[in-house]
Amino acid sequence: MSNIRLNSIIRAFESGKAAHAAFAKLDKQTAIEMSDSPYDGIVFEMEHNPYDVSALGDALQYMLSRKQIVETASVATKVTPIARIPANGIEMNQSFAKQVLDRGAYGVIWPHVATVEQAYNAVASCRYARPKSAPLYEPKGVRGDGPANAARYWGLSMQEYYDKADVWPLAPQGEILVGLMCESTQAIENLDDILANVPGIGFILIGEGDLSQELGFPRQYEHPEVVDAMRQIVETCKKHDVVVGHPHVTAKNHRRLMEEGYRYLMSAPQRTYGVVGLARDMAGY
Repeated sequence: MSNIRLNSIIRAFESGKAAHAAFAKLDKQTAIEMSDSPYDGIVFEMEHNPYDVSALGDALQYMLSRKQIVETASVATKVTPIARIPANGIEMNQSFAKQVLDRGAYGVIWPHVATVEQAYNAVASCRYARPKSAPLYEPKGVRGDGPANAARYWGLSMQEYYDKADVWPLAPQGEILVGLMCESTQAIENLDDILANVPGIGFILIGEGDLSQELGFPRQYEHPEVVDAMRQIVETCKKHDVVVGHPHVTAKNHRRLMEEGYRYLMSAPQRTYGVVGLARDMAGY
């Protein structure tokens, strides 16, 4: 069990491949339909949709697959569920991350993170406290201790859960992904400092909707100023060897995005082959 990678998104990153994901509604039927989809992971959307931890708990249970459990004897979910929370970087609200992780989510996407302090808080909120003398102490964990439901969902004892419930890639065995939304000019200006000073960031996801609003070209994703701002984000992530993600992958742009270096690709939710299969074929896997 100790060497088995539970998080399919991390598994793709570690293999040098792009990970494919989609936002999903927080309901049981969507969870059932997406549990056998071609994605590496799905993101339950709780920023623009209602924040409902009970509904998240139900949806996570409907992601479980008896067939998957029988075939692997360990990994209970083929498609890894993570959650985008409503709390943004400025609010510094740690309880949102704690609650979704305690339900069993394998990661948290934080909207509107724009400073080193906000990024540090995001990572710290997804980590348990550890002795100051312990390796990988920083960012200092502030997640409250309540692992029972998450350990059960992951199919682990609580002690096994503690061993794996840390942020990747800071902790190589960690199964929790921290994704930060870069969606403002302030965030772009500070991104180099953020990635240089905050370990444990699993990926940066461009928020081109909010970014294009601030630049004065709402949802004009092909406008030169929007494209240039996104280019700056990609180049900074490449400099620090941090995965960068794109939230609007289609059949028309997937080849270009992969060539530009995006490794976390989000498309519209699909149950079948679609853009995800096409992207995999074009990448040769």
